[in-house]
Amino acid sequence: MQDTATTTADFWFDPLCPWAWMTSRWMLEVEKVRPVRVRWHVMSLAVLNENKLDTLPKEYADFLRDAWGPVRVVIAAQQQHGDAVLAPLYTALGTRFHNQKQPRTRETIVAALEEVGLPTSLADYADTDTYDTELRASHKVGIDKVGQDVGTPVIAVPGADGDEVAFFGPVVTPTPRGEQAARLWDGTLLVASTPGFYEIKRTRTAGPSFE
Repeated sequence: MQDTATTTADFWFDPLCPWAWMTSRWMLEVEKVRPVRVRWHVMSLAVLNENKLDTLPKEYADFLRDAWGPVRVVIAAQQQHGDAVLAPLYTALGTRFHNQKQPRTRETIVAALEEVGLPTSLADYADTDTYDTELRASHKVGIDKVGQDVGTPVIAVPGADGDEVAFFGPVVTPTPRGEQAARLWDGTLLVASTPGFYEIKRTRTAGPSFE
């Protein structure tokens, strides 16, 4: 049974998003230093941007077309094997895609599935829309909490007054560790729970560091 003092943080991710990957690794640090447990969900940059491809730079549009495959495999794994597979499969895929810079191919996906003991036949779902209804539903739950003008990740936690607090991000690199992770968590919740608060932002001067 979960301790009643433990906060559940619902986290929506797209396995191909490097910034969501950074935030997800931070959340694993937060679990070590605060009474927080992450509950994982999928969302999709491909779904979010499917009606914008003609207006986006070609490189990003190509990335979004590639983004369908991995997230379809993840939702298929979740539908067939339960929510418990999301965290290890995300870690196996993300480590390969982001830390190891492996290509976004079937072979990479198969290796990730093998690592976590899932059937490699799940890789077949990368090229089918079998679970697109479920993918879109999971995506909608997450994006509806924050609006269409953001991306992945989305995090939602219970608020102190009983209302839910949801936000996009934080976008951060490198991954904060230890007490630094704890302070970022505390500060993020403080600003996100302020009524009427919407945004803090500055220009990114570095890409995600996966060290």
